[in-house]
Amino acid sequence: MFARLLKYQTNIDRIDKASKLFHDTVIPMCKTQKGYKGAFFLADRATGECMPMTLWKTEEDMLANEKSLFFQEQVVKFINFFKTPPIREAYEVIVRD
Repeated sequence: MFARLLKYQTNIDRIDKASKLFHDTVIPMCKTQKGYKGAFFLADRATGECMPMTLWKTEEDMLANEKSLFFQEQVVKFINFFKTPPIREAYEVIVRD
């Protein structure tokens, strides 16, 4: 399994709006993508750091929705929340419970 993370900072009073946008629009769209396995929205309410994360069955599944521009279309939805440029990272999930 593979995880894609997007790290960014927002105003602390906007975390709930950003997480609602992720829940209401990004997750339903991800569910239509091949290999989607789940999602999390992590946040630090003290600093405004946010980290939406999606899980994918294979690395190929994760990369396919970048090639199709699906990932980029989801990121654009958050432009008004970014206080810092977003950083995209990807990891292999080694242990899962």
